[in-house]
Amino acid sequence: MTWEGRLLVATPSLDDPSFSRTVVQLVQHSAEDGALGVVLNRPTETPLGEVLPGWALLAPDPVVVFLGGPVQESAAICLARLSSPQASPSVVPVPGAPWLGTVDLDVDAADPVQEVRVFAGYSGWSAGQLEAEVEEGAWWVLDALPSDPFSPDPSTLWRAVLRRQGPPLALAATYPPDVALN
Repeated sequence: MTWEGRLLVATPSLDDPSFSRTVVQLVQHSAEDGALGVVLNRPTETPLGEVLPGWALLAPDPVVVFLGGPVQESAAICLARLSSPQASPSVVPVPGAPWLGTVDLDVDAADPVQEVRVFAGYSGWSAGQLEAEVEEGAWWVLDALPSDPFSPDPSTLWRAVLRRQGPPLALAATYPPDVALN
């Protein structure tokens, strides 16, 4: 079983500050190698144009760098919405999500890139770790839509992904951030 191309949605019981109420796009997942993904709903205050000026022209709002996760925050990972799933030297389609690819910084106009999102760092799990966390109830593994990584309002993505699941999972979208304040 592979979850590449799918979303990890944090359950309300996941209170780790790095992942509370996050939506993670899985880019790689295998039983032998573990998993790698990026958090889709943690924009930073850093304008993308300050870091990668040419890429800002391809980025949807908000045009900022996103925090992809707690691992190697000094490294950049770029996801692109692809106009076609064709392979190229600088674009690698994500298995399970042929409309999405990881992009090298050397992308050129001949590549099938429609828009990009740049992430500082990533989220990673060793072999068996993510499966154990899902089994413990920390994550829901859900289907992704092509628009998820490029949401114009990332602050609402967690609720939006849950709402579209239908009952009973959609009810989790109404769960308050702090039950003690309810």
